[in-house]
Amino acid sequence: MFEYHGQGMDAGGNNFDSGQQPQEQELATKMLQIQSKRFYLDVKQNRRGRFIKVAEIDDRTGYVRIGADGRRSQIFLAMSTAAEFRDHLSSFSDFYSSLGPPNPDNVPDDGKLKSEMMLKDNRRYYLDLKENSRGRFLRVSQTITRGGPRSQIALPAQGMIEFRDALTDLLDDFGTDDGGFKGELPEGRHLRVDNKNFYFDIGQNNRGIYMKVSEVKSNFRTAITVPEKCWTRFRDILADYCDKMCRAHQQNAENHQSGPIPGGSGVRGGPSQPAPSSSDIDTFSCNVPNRI
Repeated sequence: MFEYHGQGMDAGGNNFDSGQQPQEQELATKMLQIQSKRFYLDVKQNRRGRFIKVAEIDDRTGYVRIGADGRRSQIFLAMSTAAEFRDHLSSFSDFYSSLGPPNPDNVPDDGKLKSEMMLKDNRRYYLDLKENSRGRFLRVSQTITRGGPRSQIALPAQGMIEFRDALTDLLDDFGTDDGGFKGELPEGRHLRVDNKNFYFDIGQNNRGIYMKVSEVKSNFRTAITVPEKCWTRFRDILADYCDKMCRAHQQNAENHQSGPIPGGSGVRGGPSQPAPSSSDIDTFSCNVPNRI
């Protein structure tokens, strides 16, 4: 079963990683029935690029199967990672064919017969051909560094070739390019204010483009990360505060001009000084020049 979807179709709430994600498009779906297991291979696309979601469906509920340990039976593969996985499936299938019939007396303690690992950005994929009392199967586990959910699928060993061929069909139609932004990112900027240093650095990871704003002092460092999708809103909020504070400084200057301190002294014990006019105010930084 191989179904294509139009480019404008919204796939809904599925995502590449945990957390809220940009709107996705579902480009194609392929269904595989391997023994008693039903798998869906969905080609999806969001603003970060294209990827393939592989999920085992629970026939009782029609949703992604959840194991006894609470893990969802699904993994997400960037297109380039899917191509690497396809090649590993050929290698695992050749190895499986050379094993001969199962021998309960000659099984490793952990059940593993062959293992490989794939690495993509902050995700690791562990491929383990295993054997237990129910037979041989390929377990594919996806982990995310620095925390995050762990998920996995278990593919019957007899279905590895069929699974590989399904991946090949999808990759032939949609390519192995992950997509996403590939241009040159802007250079970092530096701003010094009093004893503080602020660094603005633009970066990119599997989640997209972001700005990292770091505040650095002699014995202190902190940072925030701002995703590109909200830069415009971030800028508008900052500009709004700058505008409001500029007006507040102007109003304060006008109040000083209209109401001098009784006795003719602007500062207790010293000569009177004129209040700053609105033209003295830096309308970008909203600073009033110091008086000496």
